[in-house]
Amino acid sequence: MSPYDDLNLLRAFVRIVEAGSISGGARILKLPQPTLSRHLKTLEERCGTALLRRDTHQMSLTEAGQRFLTDVRAVLAHAEEAEQRLHEDQTQLSGHLRLFATIDCGQFMVTRLVSAFLQQHPKVTASLGISNRPLHMIQEGCDVGIQPGKITDENVVARPAGSIRLSLAASPALLARHATPKKPGDLNAWPWISLAGSQFWGPKEIRLFGRNGAEQLLHMSPVLTCEGVTSIREAAGSGLGISVLPDWLIEKDLRSGRLVRVLPAWNARDLPVHVVYAGQRLLPARVSAFIDFSVAYLTKELHRPTK
Repeated sequence: MSPYDDLNLLRAFVRIVEAGSISGGARILKLPQPTLSRHLKTLEERCGTALLRRDTHQMSLTEAGQRFLTDVRAVLAHAEEAEQRLHEDQTQLSGHLRLFATIDCGQFMVTRLVSAFLQQHPKVTASLGISNRPLHMIQEGCDVGIQPGKITDENVVARPAGSIRLSLAASPALLARHATPKKPGDLNAWPWISLAGSQFWGPKEIRLFGRNGAEQLLHMSPVLTCEGVTSIREAAGSGLGISVLPDWLIEKDLRSGRLVRVLPAWNARDLPVHVVYAGQRLLPARVSAFIDFSVAYLTKELHRPTK
């Protein structure tokens, strides 16, 4: 075993030298003197040579001990510096965040969330991936993910952060070209704009829920399939087709009249949103802060009333 493997032995050696005796080193380290004597003996055995000369009145370094002392002090200084950096990482907001969200959560909202956090903490940087595939956090080295739906990965912690309300929406121009729908089945023949890769709605069908507990499955005929909800919103606003859109995204469009709700008594199932992260006992301060910020931000944004 290398003499450098145990930092406690190295610290004992340095304190003995600094104090000039084993008893003095024991007082500095607040350890029993026999313990420090064993530490020194073990260290010399690992080094294969004597490090200190012992006589009745004093202790002095051997030539090998002098060289070893220089190296040991450098090792301990490096270790203390590393411990200090680790401590700062746990208490100060700095460093890099690796973030991920699925397209169901919406690139627009997640990007606003991340931007707001980074503006508050200028020493933190982040990379953000948005995809239509499930996230494997540990394998991909992700710090925090924003995911809707049920979380089945037992290796992550999932904190609830509100839910996404989904509504049928279309432009007044589209509604003017079609007979006003009276029931969900009337929409089967309408042109649809769907979301590619979503686990929860589209691209070919969607289940709607009425206020009285009724359910109905719609079979869509998409004229356009998009990889993001913001693209769907723009296409719907142009009058291309009807779609299911998150309420938070179309709030301004509803107020301005660019979009209107279709069959407001019917909605797709709300999507619960979670902030997920690896189940570690200790997290870097920037990760813990981002998790708390995300939960508060999403809960507030997703629960705001819309028109």
